[in-house]
Amino acid sequence: MRISDWPASERPREKLLERGAAALSDAELLAIFLRVGIAGQSAVDMARALLTEYGSLGALLAADRQTFCHTRGLGTAKYAQLQAVLEMARRHAAETLADQDVLSDPQATRAYLSMRLGDRAHEIFACVFLDTRNRVIAFEELFRGTIDGAAVYPREVVKAALRHNAASLILAHNHPSGVAEPSAADRDITRRLTQALGLVDIRVLDHLILTRSGHTSLAERGMM
Repeated sequence: MRISDWPASERPREKLLERGAAALSDAELLAIFLRVGIAGQSAVDMARALLTEYGSLGALLAADRQTFCHTRGLGTAKYAQLQAVLEMARRHAAETLADQDVLSDPQATRAYLSMRLGDRAHEIFACVFLDTRNRVIAFEELFRGTIDGAAVYPREVVKAALRHNAASLILAHNHPSGVAEPSAADRDITRRLTQALGLVDIRVLDHLILTRSGHTSLAERGMM
């Protein structure tokens, strides 16, 4: 049965307009993005099949170009469309942080960093540079590593902080393994960076470890 033949209250687009996007399942949201299905499958059927194939919505959204484009029913146009949607979401999240004290809404900061780093296949170390009122000056990816880890050089972090004239910063990196537990190396680099930045009077407010499904704050853990 085509989606157009469904009762209006069950069609994803109409359901979204009536009840809001949060009321939709992952498959229904994906079906709206897909717009049409393929032979023998409605957009919702295709969305369910894709979620089964990839394992989760996050895994589908994080798929590399080659994998995505070689999936039946997808392709280059859909990949470009998806990347545009994701980038708009990132920029919207960044704008919500631009003029506010990040400490007043730590969840928004963590949501933004999760969006930037949580789905990355390799380890990325980044910093959010802040002014004297804890407002975001810039987000910068400083080091990229393999899935086993990224080499972090305190001198380069200090140089970047001075270049941005930052008063403080938040450290962040992802764990592609999906486990957000801080390692001994994570605690060590936090200590080294805090000491190095302290010499130039720049505070480290937190170090966040991001995964696809969650995060850990070293500040909340009392590890700083």
